Amino acid sequence: EVQLQASGGGLVHVGGSLRLSCVGSGFSFDEKAIGWFRQAPGKEREDVSYIERGNRETYYADSVKGRFTISRDRAKKTVYLSMNSLKPEDTAVYHCVVGPSISTILDFGSWGQGTQVTVSS
Repeated sequence: EVQLQASGGGLVHVGGSLRLSCVGSGFSFDEKAIGWFRQAPGKEREDVSYIERGNRETYYADSVKGRFTISRDRAKKTVYLSMNSLKPEDTAVYHCVVGPSISTILDFGSWGQGTQVTVSS
């Protein structure tokens, strides 16, 4: 059974930083694409950032490019999202998701409960 445990969210001021972590189990960590999407109240799900299986490529939404960095620690089976220069529009629940590839991750992937990020102005 795929399990994903996200943590690291919280309340920060505009311009602040947070690092989200997601520990995965129940799947081959190196053979899956993994990353993050977010969802704010009343809004649709939004891609944030993903790493392709084998670390062959990364994806960042235009809204987070230059501010967020995704990384993967194979030994710890953990994916991180370092978020800098946070803006109020980054406020959302951030979900860790794993799937066959970046292009199919939301259609065929699995995700956990998520962690709340709130950016106050």
